[in-house]
Amino acid sequence: MTRPISLPIALRVGLLAASAAACLSLNGCASIGAATGAAAGIATGAFTTNPAIGFGVGVAVQSATDELVKRTMKSLHQDQQVMIAVTAGTASVGETRPWKVKHTLPVENGHGEVRVLREFGSALATCKEFAFSVVDGDDAKAPAEWFVATACQQSSGWKWASAEPAVERWGNLQ
Repeated sequence: MTRPISLPIALRVGLLAASAAACLSLNGCASIGAATGAAAGIATGAFTTNPAIGFGVGVAVQSATDELVKRTMKSLHQDQQVMIAVTAGTASVGETRPWKVKHTLPVENGHGEVRVLREFGSALATCKEFAFSVVDGDDAKAPAEWFVATACQQSSGWKWASAEPAVERWGNLQ
């Protein structure tokens, strides 16, 4: 009589957690923290045989992962914002120029056009109001959405100056 091969419970739980993490991570960055926390909590709880410790580790890992993802996404959004502001700053009123950001990771890449609408100044700064497009995809017929923003010249160059985004999609670009 043969007995089925039995894997240690910690290994089975770890494989299950890794599978769940892989499935959840395919749904986007928002689920990475939950998947990582769940995997760490399950593995720790199985290893220590104490579910309370597993829960605590899971919550801590999820929190740290969520914060890391949030900071990374904000930095990637900021790269787009800086590129659009610099493109607007170097263009003349009425001129249209392309902008493009390509990151090492295939996340938050973007391209479109910047069209300077007007230039105005004060004792504090020279600013430009501009319209910019964000093209959805690389296809020649891909749709583009247009937004209006302002950039001002500082000693370190042109910087995004709009306090409110035109739509929710640009929420982290303010």
